[in-house]
Amino acid sequence: MTVRAARRALALAAVAVALAACGAKEAPPPPVRPVVLTQVALGGAADTAVFAGEVKPRHEADLGFRIGGKLVARYVDVGARVQKGQALARLDPADVGLQADAAQAQVAATETEYRFAEGEHERYQNLFREKFISASALDAKRNARDSARAKHEQAKANLAVAQNQASYASLVASEDGVVTAVMAEPGQVVAAGQGVVRVAREDEREVAISVPENRVGELRAARRLVAALWANPGKTYAARVREIAPAVDPVTRTFAARVTIVDADPSVQWGMTANVGLVGPGGAATALLPLTAIYHKDGQPAVWRFDPASGQVSLVPVVVGQYREDGVVVTSGVADGDRIVAAGANKLVPGQVVRPYDAGPAGPAAAGAGAGGVPAKGLAQGR
Repeated sequence: MTVRAARRALALAAVAVALAACGAKEAPPPPVRPVVLTQVALGGAADTAVFAGEVKPRHEADLGFRIGGKLVARYVDVGARVQKGQALARLDPADVGLQADAAQAQVAATETEYRFAEGEHERYQNLFREKFISASALDAKRNARDSARAKHEQAKANLAVAQNQASYASLVASEDGVVTAVMAEPGQVVAAGQGVVRVAREDEREVAISVPENRVGELRAARRLVAALWANPGKTYAARVREIAPAVDPVTRTFAARVTIVDADPSVQWGMTANVGLVGPGGAATALLPLTAIYHKDGQPAVWRFDPASGQVSLVPVVVGQYREDGVVVTSGVADGDRIVAAGANKLVPGQVVRPYDAGPAGPAAAGAGAGGVPAKGLAQGR
């Protein structure tokens, strides 16, 4: 029993020594978390907005015949360039030709009647001077002459109308342009005024956009507009607002607007998708921060401010002025030159030591701005 007790005591002593050694070991320090920083630049949050639209011609019209008939020929197709006065299509001229011939015959008949009535009036004037007829008989011949003259004038007017109708059987271009659509084919019977071809002028190009109700004021007050094509997002064009619809669309609840591309080149083709960027005045005390920099505590927005001396972060409440496609506009709470955590904000606690992943200034305006101060990424993606 003495030997067993001694062994048990030795085992207990070994366990106690091991536990004491474990308790004396220090816990490893927490790892320093890397974060992406951005530098605050006050006054760099210009009011911007991007609207997607379609390139369309300023002047475009559906051309049709002024009379109805059977279309026997069409001389142009989509994409054809036409000049003013050029023939575009032709109707069957048989009926209008016969109408013109009938009107011409009517003119000849009324002219004969008028000459006869005028001769009768002259003879009755001679008889009246010789006192062979009464004044009433002369008045009757004068009335017959005037009636025949009026019928003759009416027949000549009908002939002019019939000749015009005959000329309307040929559809001609009213101005220089390009055929953008064809709505009728040879053999088809068309009504008067029905569109046959659509012709657009090439002198002006514009972008048709739809603007929400709450942003119409921004469009009117924008200090500068730029346009960019999806086909070539790296190039921007100066633009200006030409018109804004006076009433909202009942289906989309947006206002239709037309923005003219001032310096459009041949690469701006009709039907292309384009983005229109608005550059507003902004504010001197506002800053544009990335969306990922905003941290919400108890429902209030805040940002993590980095202290270069201690390497720690502190939570700073901010006031958000606007959420935009390219970031968040902060109106107060940050100072010019502050280093703000741009990525990893949801993983931090107050006083935590962090390591800048990219210590250089990386403001969102510098990272995503294109020509004219409009985000290039937004123009390219049509956000």
